[in-house]
Amino acid sequence: MTTYVYGIARDERADPAGPPEPHELPEGLTGVGDPPRPVRVVGGGGLAAVVSDCPERLRPKRRDLLAHQRVLAEVGRWATVLPMRFGSVSDSDEKVRAVLAEHAERYREQLDRLTGRVEYNVKAVHREEVVLHLVLAGNAELRALAAANRATGGGSYEERLRFGELVAHGVREREVRDAALVEDSLRPLAEECRPGPESAGWFVNLSFLLTRPAAERLLTTAAGLEKSHPQLDLKVHGPLPPYSFVTP
Repeated sequence: MTTYVYGIARDERADPAGPPEPHELPEGLTGVGDPPRPVRVVGGGGLAAVVSDCPERLRPKRRDLLAHQRVLAEVGRWATVLPMRFGSVSDSDEKVRAVLAEHAERYREQLDRLTGRVEYNVKAVHREEVVLHLVLAGNAELRALAAANRATGGGSYEERLRFGELVAHGVREREVRDAALVEDSLRPLAEECRPGPESAGWFVNLSFLLTRPAAERLLTTAAGLEKSHPQLDLKVHGPLPPYSFVTP
């Protein structure tokens, strides 16, 4: 049976000089699989890997993705944890112990760096009607084209196409400006900032590493940005385990 790895924490039983982080897992904690596999601790090199048996056919289904996150969130209540990405699998518990021992120094350095830190992810999209109004208000050519099209019952196909292209260009320019605004406003509040994958669904995807006390300021600043710039729709997710700040 292969071993599924959720994350790595300190093992206070093997490292009494380290911070007093409990190692007891909540009774009945389960993880991925159907039925869900019981979660356990595998120790090695003064560290503790939080693991379970791995299902034979592991797929990124919503149930298992949520189970992975739930285990990390539960462990994060009592320990600093290096979160593994979904699907991190080892050949066996013995192999996990060997890897922990081999890379113990590197893992401990990362745990020291992430102690007391959490991740917040911020995504931004535009409120369509508001940003279109801003684009039109700031472009005399667009306003003139819109007026001419209205005067001729909507304009020709070519005129409508030209108008649409100019609007799309204006929106893209606004995305670049507003992306810089969001990053410049939030980055100084965090210790580290890393971009997430690009997507057509949003024009900002940033992850911030910060202490728990600093999180309130980030939330307040994000809310203030939305209030002062009504074209912005910010999606803030956190606190999360610091996935984006773990060195592979």
